Amino acid sequence: MAVNLSPVGGAAAQFFSNDGVPLAGGLIYTYLAGTSTPTATYTTSAGNIAHSNPIVLDSAGRVPGGEVWLTNGTSYKFILRDSAGTLIGTYDNISPINDSAFTRIANFTGTGSQVNFVLPINIASENLINIFINGVYQFKNTFSFSVATITFSEAPPITSKIEVEY
Repeated sequence: MAVNLSPVGGAAAQFFSNDGVPLAGGLIYTYLAGTSTPTATYTTSAGNIAHSNPIVLDSAGRVPGGEVWLTNGTSYKFILRDSAGTLIGTYDNISPINDSAFTRIANFTGTGSQVNFVLPINIASENLINIFINGVYQFKNTFSFSVATITFSEAPPITSKIEVEY
């Protein structure tokens, strides 16, 4: 089974409460995207040792072992809670970084004012794309998607490199 790093918590990430305090004992629940079906994440690039689900963060708010690896070709939903179970955030449609199931199809350059970008092909669902600005994964709540048009909630910075993978 092929795995790649997660864009959320992937390597050496630290999680915080809404007050900016490290999320000691915080919980990351992992599911198939758009569902409540628990789905495994892995501790190493071998993809042979699953994390607990939920992943329990250490006293510094970090993932034990420091890495989260996801199965290629699978989109995930992460739910982050504090140690008391209070919801911190929900992140849906997360795919592994450089997932071999995705092929780069479009590159754009930010103008600082442009929010709409049109892909050269139609794509059935936003769940089938990954977007990176200057190499940083963009969560689905930062843009909307319709057939071939990506609309960002804020214009990407001038000269920023925008990559769309499917």
